[in-house]
Amino acid sequence: MAEARVIVIGAGPAGVRAAEELVAAGLRPVVIDEGRRDGGQIYRRQPAHFTRGYATLYGSEAARAESLHRGFDALRGKIDYRPETLAWNIADGEVHAVRDGRNERLPYDALLICSGATDRLMPVPGWELAGVFSLGAAQIALKSQACSVGRRVVFLGSGPLLYLVAYQYLKAGASIAAVLDTSRLRHQAAALPKLLARPGLLRLGMSYISALRKAGVPVLSGVTPLEIGGDAEDGVRTLAYQDAGGERHSVECDAVAMGYHLRPETQLADLARCAFRFDAATRQWFPEVSLDGRSSVPGVYLAGDGARILGAEGAENAGRLAAMAALDDLHQARREQREARAAELRQAQRRMERFRQGLVQAFPWPAEQAARLPDQAIVCRCECVTAGELRRTVNEMGAQEANRAKAFSRVGMGRCQGRYCAQAGAEVIAAAAKVPLEQVGRLRGQAPVKPLSIQTREEQA
Repeated sequence: MAEARVIVIGAGPAGVRAAEELVAAGLRPVVIDEGRRDGGQIYRRQPAHFTRGYATLYGSEAARAESLHRGFDALRGKIDYRPETLAWNIADGEVHAVRDGRNERLPYDALLICSGATDRLMPVPGWELAGVFSLGAAQIALKSQACSVGRRVVFLGSGPLLYLVAYQYLKAGASIAAVLDTSRLRHQAAALPKLLARPGLLRLGMSYISALRKAGVPVLSGVTPLEIGGDAEDGVRTLAYQDAGGERHSVECDAVAMGYHLRPETQLADLARCAFRFDAATRQWFPEVSLDGRSSVPGVYLAGDGARILGAEGAENAGRLAAMAALDDLHQARREQREARAAELRQAQRRMERFRQGLVQAFPWPAEQAARLPDQAIVCRCECVTAGELRRTVNEMGAQEANRAKAFSRVGMGRCQGRYCAQAGAEVIAAAAKVPLEQVGRLRGQAPVKPLSIQTREEQA
């Protein structure tokens, strides 16, 4: 009997642990990763010639990062590892993957999509200026190049990543002008019972805030961003905001790192024809997935932040569960042994899900900011589509659905394929049309999920 063909997309926490389970069952999976090295975003490995230690690079997550890296190193000879490879389409039971301009179609019996997440962004007037980065980009600069994105950086947004990256910059010796959080302290207080589901993680997050304040960094809650000031030649110069009391302030800076939690990378799940559902609490669309990682499509499994944002530990658990589910569905041996471990992992995931709900409550997505964006504010940076243009598609062209608005305005048609503008754009449309956000829908995934070279050529698997 031929060995089952199993493909894992992504070599972050979920993908690595999934591959471990598959190898332990005697399979040799194909592991496709867009990155140069394994680890994903949170445990991104530094370039080979860099010599920073784990404690310096990963802080409190050093032990977990080292464990993941060592685990993957032990797998290298037992998997078909394909780094710097983009999985750009899924169709007819095949993954289309390109590396060095050569495309290959890889058939599968089971597909585990561990695609991770990207920053969730809310536009601010002036965010198109040079010197504005997502929190993830600011973190990549620190981890991969050991440099700050600016000489004087403002961190803006909400959620645990805001404080984590600001703390990492503080530890690296960077100059932090301010940390500005759009959520209010009452939100965090109300969420405390849920956040206590993971007390250690809660204490860690609070320690980041304490360290920033002890270092003299202004840490403010309940702010409303007004405008990022600067010009096309010199980039960012200031950030104006309104404090919780309604007073206007301006802080001098040459860089802004911004983000509001994370959004799952769902394009591949969409191309695999997985069903999606609207989550009212986060105001996002998520692929439907069971606790074990089964999607609505037989043979397709979703794990990690690409399905649920549960953090690195939750992603590792999800990767293991998805691999176990795939092995069960492929009728691989030792199902009883896997079930006992799976039950423990499910219990841990339920606890992490409660913590996730607490984070959503503590650091809400500022949907009201979209409604207040001035008409001249750019929503889609790739195509320079403004809030006013989106409102015109609603008021003059009758577009109350995301894909129709895209056809009229080109919002989401650029290089990022709507990753950074689609959710805020939908909020602008919903506010202008005075309809529920769910009714606006979501932008449909299109292949290629990221740009390909026109010189890309086909190869046989």
